[in-house]
Amino acid sequence: MLPDYIFETSWEVCNKVGGIYTVLSTRAKTLQTKMKDRVVFIGPDFADRKENPYFSEDDTLLGGWKRQAEADGLRVRVGRWTVPGSPIAVLVDFAPFYAQKNEVYGWLWEHFGVDSLHAYGDYDEASMFSLAAAKVAESLYHHLRSSGGQEFRSSENTSTLNPQPSTFIYHANEWMTGLGLLYIKHHLPQIGTIFTTHATTIGRSIAGNNKPLYDYLFAYNGDQMARELNVESKHSIEKQTAHYADCFTTVSDITARECLELLDKPADVVLPNGFEDDFVPKGAAFSRKRKAARKRLLEVANKLTGKNFSDDDTLIISTSGRYEFRNKGIDVFIEAMNRLRFDSRLQKNVVAFIEVPGSLSDDRVSGMLRWLGMNNDVEDKVHVIVVPNYLTGSDGLINLEYYDAVVGNDLCIYPSYYEPWGYTPLEAIAFHVPCITTDLAGFGLWAKSSRSESPSPTLPKGGGGEIPENQGILSGVKVVHRTDYNYFEVADAIKDTVVEFSKMTADEVKTARKNAANLSKKALWSEFIKYYEEAYGIAMQKGSERGVKL
Repeated sequence: MLPDYIFETSWEVCNKVGGIYTVLSTRAKTLQTKMKDRVVFIGPDFADRKENPYFSEDDTLLGGWKRQAEADGLRVRVGRWTVPGSPIAVLVDFAPFYAQKNEVYGWLWEHFGVDSLHAYGDYDEASMFSLAAAKVAESLYHHLRSSGGQEFRSSENTSTLNPQPSTFIYHANEWMTGLGLLYIKHHLPQIGTIFTTHATTIGRSIAGNNKPLYDYLFAYNGDQMARELNVESKHSIEKQTAHYADCFTTVSDITARECLELLDKPADVVLPNGFEDDFVPKGAAFSRKRKAARKRLLEVANKLTGKNFSDDDTLIISTSGRYEFRNKGIDVFIEAMNRLRFDSRLQKNVVAFIEVPGSLSDDRVSGMLRWLGMNNDVEDKVHVIVVPNYLTGSDGLINLEYYDAVVGNDLCIYPSYYEPWGYTPLEAIAFHVPCITTDLAGFGLWAKSSRSESPSPTLPKGGGGEIPENQGILSGVKVVHRTDYNYFEVADAIKDTVVEFSKMTADEVKTARKNAANLSKKALWSEFIKYYEEAYGIAMQKGSERGVKL
């Protein structure tokens, strides 16, 4: 079920920071197809960042509303998000709202019990943006109700527009937008509200502070842990928004369990993260990209190590993502590569890239490599190369965009300890690269359940269609069981899987790559958008019920 209009807000609208940018920007195309310009994304505008490569300003778009918004004291820029689908985006300058900060926090405590007294870091910045975004949505709502949505009309969507729009959704992503949702709930109760937490503040903090999260999840008290880990205000806004939203959602079953225990609120709907595969080249273009990537990666390896790695006898492996040493499993990846050095069964040379932003002076990655004696000696069969940047095409070493590099890999490894979803393995298999992940990642759990429901025709059809464990990496995704305490077992499982892959025939490798690509097709937004429609339906129903009572 779809509403007349959706206002969706996130700190990462037209602001590329992390995985949420990928979630929203790829989903936009599917929503645009279904709702054509009736979805408005609201993001932050920064005084020092008027040149934004992710935003194309259009002074002719929503001109009537923009004049009204400016008269109401809102500083906005209107245009389109430069992603597939080109949805409408409104960027709002939130700096003027700092003058109201204390009054706003007092109101937030009085009406919703949100504790902002212990705020620090980015709490104020996020909260003022969230308030500004809600003010934008409020202004747009009144304009649309009074004008009948005339400025949104086009030849493509006239037949689907309600001349008197009545159903609206305000969709807030992450704790950073919680204040705005609560503002909407209070001032415009007829608007249905959805809150999506992509990872809980407390869960990430517990894991990041080397505390066991999963075995003790049932025993943790979220409020107590927030005090202990000094994240009280972020936890408070997240928890209260989850409780007050009409529809509370998260991105995976594993994070839903986390929400139940740490926020004392079960998720109403799980919204798995999909993607669009239009960035994956097809046919001859794919082959050219893969060949070029492998050539470049091996050139870098040869220059840095003094060896002569050839395409035929070398496995190119990588891990990538944010620099969260434990949460992303970077430590386990290094441990596995170290153990792989001493495994006599390994049939090929291995070049393993660690592509995470960091430094090369004295960080944990280089420190662990030195401590293990991983010096890339000429006689070693396993060499590790650290690329301490995101791959943007101008990192100074690889000089390829991330997608242009990942296509050249043989295997990608993401042994996450804390990973609510996990886009990197999904991106890898979209490029036909088999990967290793864990069942503590939302994607890993989804991959296991998805394979059980519908087996690939190239694999044996066992009971219920489940892929036997001994198929391992041949299925395209090897999901390693991980707990709070089996670090070394995970490292061994990764090592053994790489050994297994090094011994596979060309036909087996081809099968693994095909199965990886086939699995990625099940995660397209065309498959996952139905979960969002369920959430919209829940929120619309509750908003409509309140609207009748006004």
